[in-house]
Parts: sequence; C-alpha cells; structure tokens
Amino acid sequence: MKAVLCRNFGPLSDLRLSEAADPRPQAGQVVVRVEACGINFYDGLAVQGKYQTKPTLPFSPGGEIAGVVTETAPDISHFKPGDRVLAFTGFGGYAELATVDAANVFPLPDDTDFDVAAALMIGHATAHHALKDRARIQAGETVLVLGAAGGVGLAAVEIATLLGANVIAAASTREKLDLARSRGASDCIDYSSEDLRTRVKDLTDGRGVDIVVDPVGGDLAATALRCLAIGGRYTVIGFAAGDIPTIAFNQLLLKQISLVGVLWGAHAKANPEQNGVNIAELMDWVAARRIRPYVAETWPLDQFGEALGRVMRREAKGKVVIRPQERSAAMPQEMQADA
Repeated sequence: MKAVLCRNFGPLSDLRLSEAADPRPQAGQVVVRVEACGINFYDGLAVQGKYQTKPTLPFSPGGEIAGVVTETAPDISHFKPGDRVLAFTGFGGYAELATVDAANVFPLPDDTDFDVAAALMIGHATAHHALKDRARIQAGETVLVLGAAGGVGLAAVEIATLLGANVIAAASTREKLDLARSRGASDCIDYSSEDLRTRVKDLTDGRGVDIVVDPVGGDLAATALRCLAIGGRYTVIGFAAGDIPTIAFNQLLLKQISLVGVLWGAHAKANPEQNGVNIAELMDWVAARRIRPYVAETWPLDQFGEALGRVMRREAKGKVVIRPQERSAAMPQEMQADA
C-alpha cells in the first residue's frame, strides 16, 4: 500500500509518500480501507516531535478516518468486511489502509459522506467532550470560542449553540467570523483589530462569559482568562498558536474560576462506554442535520504536504481532508458549506 511515512522527527518537508506493507489485524483490531482522513494540527506537531506523546517510528500521521472494513481479527464479530465505518486511529490515517482497535471504530450510516465523517471524529468529539463532560455547559450560558473557524473551534460553536448557549466567536479575520456566524455564533470578535477583553465586557454588560473554549493558547489565553465571569470555566484544549501560556493563578482565586484540561483521545481510551455514547449522540445530530461538519477542502494523498501545510499555517477554515484512494488533483476540490 501507499502511506505517508515519518521516519525521523523533524521538519514536515521530510515526510514522504512511500510503499509500506499491507497491515494485518492483531487481536481486537480491524483493517480499514481509508476513503477520507481528517487533518489536525497535532499531525504536524507529532511529525516534528513536539506533540505530548511521541509515536513509535516510523509512523504515518492522521488520527481520524472514514472508510470500509477490509479484514477483521478472528475475535471481532461486530464488524465484517464491507462495513462502512469511522474511526479514531491516533496515527496511521495518511495511508490507503489502516489498522484500528475495534473499540475506536464506529458504524457509519450509508447516507453519511466519508469526507463529512472524517471531519467529525476529533474536532467534534473534542468540542463535545469539552463542553458537555468537562465544562458542564448549561442552556443560557455564554461561551467564548477562540480560533472559532478552526476544526475544534467551529465544532464548539455548533455544539454550544445546539445545547442552548449564547456563543461569542473570536477569530483573526472577518471571513472566518462569517463562517462561525453561519454555524450559530450570536456575536463575533476580530481579535486582530479589536481588544478581546473590552469587546467581551461590552457584549456581556460587564459580566463576562461562563465558559472559554481555547484550542489556541499563546498570548490570547491570559486575556481570555480575564474574560470569565465569577465561577467560569476555562477549557484548555490545545496550543495552535505554538506557545504554551503562563497562567496568573490569582485570577482563579479572585473569580473562583475552574481551569479544565481537555484531552479527548485519553478520555476515549479510559472511558470507552461513555465515549461511545457521545459519538452516537454526534452521529444522531449529523443524521438529523442539527450539526454540519464543515469540510473546506479535499486533497489527494500525493498532495498531503500542501494540505497539512495549510492547516499548520492556520490558513484553512473548518476541516481539511485527505482522500488516500485519490491521486494527482491539481487543486483542492471545494466543498459545499453544508456538506
């Protein structure tokens, strides 16, 4: 099979599309023909050796896939060859075939597009877990979402709105904010030209927000922390800005704020039953068109470098998806906003 392989931690330019042995399932595993793989910021961090966990070399990036089961281990009876599935791989998705633990594989309805399914798993599952399990969101609360046009940020806008919250979307361009507004944000802040804290105070009559969803980190974190109301919750999801912020702990004391870590992959591994319930709820929402994962671009496998680069440079809106069974498209294929 063809697979994008990282043989040594280093620059993204060292990644190569290579021949690799077809995988065989071990106990508890299935093999999936990968039709679509969502790209995430942590893919690039892992290749550079900067992610929280370091995969065993060589490895293929790619943590969320959708496709068709081709083979199962003898101890697996609830999946069979030909089943349409979505799955969390952690790593291994930039390839024609991927081996996945069956506990991380979920049935995919026939009417759900592979690209949409691949865009659902990490971003929406992370946002869902952050808001529902960690922040304990309540209807009527106000949620500030940083990086609101990214994969996790846009998912958080959708889910928080669905759960009855008032959403303030914060992003760096008007174009990105227009996308967030189309997904339910009631107010928007362009933090490249507006003062985040001043605007939040204006929009909340000085009270502040109940929840901050932060997949960005960096310099904005300290300001966003000060935007919380008394008893607010700050969800720490990632550091797309590149810097891990330093927090003034006196703010937690003065406002009785909760600082909450969110690592969905670890949660899913430790709590497979609860995670299964959450994924089922997300799938129900997709089927009912209550959420619409936004796939902005699709790329063939041999243009993985361009696709991953756009995500790492934070140029993409919503999700970027690789199609491992396709080759040599000159330009990305534009998707409909409500795909």
